[in-house]
Parts: sequence; C-alpha cells; structure tokens
Amino acid sequence: MKFNKYIAAGLIVATAAGFTSCSSDFLDEHYTTGYSTDYLKTPEGLKSLTLALYGQLRWIGGYESQGYNAFMGGSDEFGLGTDQCNEMWNTYDWRMAPIWTTVNGNTGTNATVWDQVYFGIASANEIIGTVQNGDNSLDQTTINLCLAHAYFMRGYSYYILTSQFGHCALQTEPVIGPKRTFENTTPKQCWEQTISDLEQAYNLFDGETNNLAGPGVSWTKATAAHFLAKAYLFAASERNDDWNSDVKSRYLQAGLEAANYAISARHLENNVIDVYGNWTGVNCAIEQSNELLLVCAQDNNFSGRTACRNPGAFFNPQFSNFANTTLGGERGCITGGKDFQRFRPTEYTLSAFDNVNDSRLWKSFATVYGTAVNYSGATETVKDKDGNDVTYEHPAVAIGEPSVVFIINKKDEHKYDNFNFGAIRYQPEANFVDVEGRLPEGGRVQKQNGESTFGPANQAVLNSWILYKNGEYVGRKFGNEATGAMGTPGNNMFPGISKHTCGYLNAYAGDNGSRDIVLARLAETYLVRAEIKVRLNDYPGAKDDIDVLRKRGAWHAGENRSYYVDGCYAAAISSTFIDKASRVAANDGWNLGVNSYYLSNPDLEVTYASTEDVMTNWTWDNLPPEDEAILARIGNITDKQARAINFILNEHTRELCGEMVRWENLSRTKLIETRARKLNSDITFFDPSKHYVRPIPQAFIDMLQHDDGTNLTDAEKAAWQNPGYVGASDTDVQ
Repeated sequence: MKFNKYIAAGLIVATAAGFTSCSSDFLDEHYTTGYSTDYLKTPEGLKSLTLALYGQLRWIGGYESQGYNAFMGGSDEFGLGTDQCNEMWNTYDWRMAPIWTTVNGNTGTNATVWDQVYFGIASANEIIGTVQNGDNSLDQTTINLCLAHAYFMRGYSYYILTSQFGHCALQTEPVIGPKRTFENTTPKQCWEQTISDLEQAYNLFDGETNNLAGPGVSWTKATAAHFLAKAYLFAASERNDDWNSDVKSRYLQAGLEAANYAISARHLENNVIDVYGNWTGVNCAIEQSNELLLVCAQDNNFSGRTACRNPGAFFNPQFSNFANTTLGGERGCITGGKDFQRFRPTEYTLSAFDNVNDSRLWKSFATVYGTAVNYSGATETVKDKDGNDVTYEHPAVAIGEPSVVFIINKKDEHKYDNFNFGAIRYQPEANFVDVEGRLPEGGRVQKQNGESTFGPANQAVLNSWILYKNGEYVGRKFGNEATGAMGTPGNNMFPGISKHTCGYLNAYAGDNGSRDIVLARLAETYLVRAEIKVRLNDYPGAKDDIDVLRKRGAWHAGENRSYYVDGCYAAAISSTFIDKASRVAANDGWNLGVNSYYLSNPDLEVTYASTEDVMTNWTWDNLPPEDEAILARIGNITDKQARAINFILNEHTRELCGEMVRWENLSRTKLIETRARKLNSDITFFDPSKHYVRPIPQAFIDMLQHDDGTNLTDAEKAAWQNPGYVGASDTDVQ
C-alpha cells in the first residue's frame, strides 16, 4: 500500500496538464509547464493520472479547512468544543452564506469544498476523453480499468456536490482554457449524472480484482456499487420529493441490487476492534481489510501533497488545558495528536448506545487516560460564589495511575450523585474517588480475551467527567466553560472518538498522520440496504441486515470488557519520534489500555458472557429502550416507516459515528429540523427553507458568462443560487 510516491508522480502529471479548480478560474485546465497533454495519451501517462485520482481524496480526510465540517457539522452527533473556528457549520449562523465569513485559516468554507471536487472531475474528464479519442496503445483491460476509475471519481465527485449543494455545474468533457459558460442545472439532472457515472464505473470494474493502489485502498466494483446504492437512495429520499415520485420505486430497487452486490462481494471483520482499534502502524493488517471500500490513503511520507493532517486531533478533548498537571505540558495524548477539540459528542450520541451490551461504545471512545508525569498534589484556595475562601486538597498521582476518567452512565443511574466532577483546573471542587475499585488495573495488563483485573479501592481521580448526575445531563458542564458557539457555553472536556487515533505522526505529538482515513466501509452498505428495504416494505429483511451489525457490535464470549486499544500506543512504539526514555515512560503512563466500562455500570457483575442475543432481541414495534427514549425526545412518532428510519439513523451513529457521513443522511431525509435541532443544542439558527443544501459560492456565480462573453444578469445569478441565500451584495451579508 506504500504508493504515495506514485500518487505524487501522478499529481505532477495532473498539475502539468493544468488541472486546477479555483473560484476565479473555474475548470481552468490550460497548459502551464513543459509537459504536454500528449503525455497523457501514452500508457505511462494515462496510468499515472489514473493512479493520481486516489490522491484527490486527501482533501476530504486530510485538510481541516476543506473536509471534515461539511460532512459532520450541523448534525445531531457533534457539538462544538471550545474552539470556534468552524462553529457556523454547526450553528447555521449568518456566516454560512454565498460569501463565507471565516474566523481564521482553519475555517472551512463552501468554496473550498466546491473547488476541490472539480479538480477530480477535471482529471476524470481528461482520462475519459483521452481513451474515447482512441489515441493510445493500451489493451482493453487497462482501458476498462482507467475508465472505471475515471467514471467512479466523477460520479463520486458529483455525489459530493449534489448532496452538499443540491445542484452544481455539470462538465463531462475535457476543457482547454478557462470555461465560464455552464447551463443551469436541477437536482434531478445532477442525480441522473451521478447515477450514470457510478453505473458506468460499476459495469467497467472487473469484480474485486483491481490492485492498482494495493489491498484496502484500490477501488473495485464493490466500491462503485456502494456509492451507486447511496446515490439511488439519496435521489429517492425526502429531499428530492418534489421530482422523484415517478422514479422512486425503480431507484430503490436498483439501489437494492447494487447493495446486494457489494455485500456479496465483500465481508465484515468479525469484531469491530479489528476495524479501528488494532491499528499498529503504516500498512498494518486492518488497513488491508476486506471491509474497506474507500479510504484516504496515507503513509509515513509527510511532505507536500502526500502530507495529511491527523483527524484524530479534531475529536480529542483539550488535554493540555484541563489536564495540564499530569500531561507534562504536551498538546495531546503523547503521540496521538494535538488536542484541537473541534467535535464534542452530544448527549444524544453518548446515550444512543446500550452501554452494557453494545461494545461499540467502549471500542469507539477513549474513556480513561493515565498520568504522563508524576504529580505531587496541591492545596488550592479559591473564592466560592459568595466570595468566601474555600480550600481544596488535590491528591498526588504517579505515572501510570488514572488521571482523566469519563463515566458514560445512564440517566437513571445514581451511584455517583454525591461526588463533584470536572477538571481541577476549572472545577477545583472535583473530588471523585473510585470507592469500590471499579477502574481496571492499568499498565497495559488487560488482554482482549482474558480476565479483568482492577486497581485499588478508594483511588482518587484528578479529572473526572460524568454524563448524568441526579438524573440530569451534565456532560457539558465540565472543563473550560468559556464562551462557545454564538455565545452559548463551551466545553473542552469530553470523551473523544478514538477511531482515527494515529500514534505515528510527523513529530512528537505532531500534526500530520500516517493512518489511512476510512471514507466508506461495508458496514454502511448494510445500513443503506436496510433503509432501502424499509422503504420497500421489507421489514424482516431490514432487521436481518441491522442485526448483522448489532450482533458483531455485541460483546463476544470471553471478551474482557475492561480492555481498550486504539491506534496510538502500538504505533508510537515503532515511531522514530519516541526517542527519549522520558517520552517512552510518558507514553506508557498515558496509554493504560483500559476503559471505564465497569465504573460506568457500577452495579454490573464482572462478566465474560456474549451479549449477541440481547443485541438482536428487538422488534419494529418494540425498539431498544435507548431508541424509544430518542424517539420520545424527537416527538410522538407513530408512523412505522418514520420510526424505522429514525432507528436506522440511530444505528448509523452507533456504527459509523465520526466517519464523515452524518450530515448527508440527515439532509437527504430532511430530519435536521425535526431531529438534529432537538438533539443538538448548538444548532441555533437552522432554517429549513434553505439549510438543507449549502450556498453555492458567489465567486463561481459571479464569474459565469453567456456564450457571447457578457455577464449574467442579477436574475440569472439568483437562479443559480440556492433558495433562501442572500446575494453577495446584499446588506444582510455581514
């Protein structure tokens, strides 16, 4: 899978041909260097450009200002940490406009998403055009492979554009020189183009044989089938109800057939820990999993276009801020990345799991951190709310002892109501003590299949967090409560998603990662197929698909429920950046290899029993308690299909949380208003009349011209823009 040097070479070819996409020179593909586009007509040139298509995915998973927020912001799963650079994606405030108002260089905009996608479209068009011209010496197998890649990239790109913006500029031929004339489009036309391209790719790929970019990375027929099924489902969903009535049934049936192929051609890992947890370094076994359908591929080349920011940093709480006493001044969990605290899981996300029987909660979130440096304890005197001095004693903590603990309990659990929680830097009254010794023994002694062993009773924890106390959601009341999104309280202390954790970075606690970023995997295909079956009234079949994932997500017989692993510790050991004895000790002390499962379920006896039967013991009329509680919060939903789709969306969270697919699902089902606003308090300015699609960048609209070179009129520009968004010259744009 170490093919970054080949991707880089292909990108040079692409750049040499002049494939750029910027708001001022849209689809400007003019010749800019000593290379000629004739090179692309050679077998070597065409193969290089085809392989370079894989590098186009890097903007999605590797650059904060372009990717993450568009796919995860403004949904029910994540609110904001204390950092506010991208809050408009979550709040839908006035800055989400045709001309985006940025906070700083980390702010992602509609234009950066729009522009990046067209780079891939331009490259795909050049491949298709070159092959169709017939001026090359390639054999038919290679022609089919190159065309399959090109049609997939173009279809996938139009999927992103249409799902994000509702409609877009359609360009299906290579362009020489700047192009400023495009026909306005409808969502129907854009979905038809997306589906057509993905169908072409599906028909051209030779099964699962492609190994152009290596196992776990190469696109295959199953990759195309997955996105074809998603495109059919999106086109048949509620956001397109103004035009899809005549094709809905046909689209659903076609989507079902595409999903059937992907599921028949690939297989799931037996344990979710082998999807994300057991990442041990570049090109390790889980990066070559048969379950992976589309990834942003990375390795340990941290230069130029092959560099990619480590996404794990965006899910981390701000360790260096609230755990400064025990972290040793580092900005992150030693080698797991910086603590950028962009995405804070909502109450909904953490309460959606069966926290006793669903292992996915404990295999997806980091809930216990140790001590990187010895802390000798301290006496602190602060003023209370009445101005009186109050003195607190903070206990000493040695390297390897728990320092930060997150308790993910249920609303009706009251074991810890008498304790104070928080980060001692901000909540000096925090005094949690593990009275009964429910925290596992650290030091990485826990094994995946082995006995749970526990630390001492009455162990004090300096920084402690709890989801519910006295029957109230309090998970947002700890850490730094400085101003957050649009004046609402912020929060930098929360359990972080561990799926993207990368211990092999470009520097000690560096920015750039080496771990492949998963953009699509077969588990999502099962959920897509389940929803299609619900819409086709096949509820038994839909339950079967969901239960495949719920059974896998259960605890399996013999599993140690105290065991925790992510992509940090093992990879850090092999990193050349862990080169000092003190840093090795810090890594050992911080990564204890345990979770807070038994602490969060304080009345549960230690057990090694399977929960597979429990996880599949539900019916459409009697959903699991977590789901019934969520439905009650959303509203009194009695319609069977609506209940089923909401349940499937909950299952999306349990299986795919943090995997950059959430916003599109809530947008296509038009459930941001009725669902996300009620489950995410940060969504304060959502307007259902416009926010189900993003504003088209005004710079693109302003550069459009007629065939005769004249500019568009104001009315013609307004026709291009999505409804509800003000124009660039309006006084409402601040």
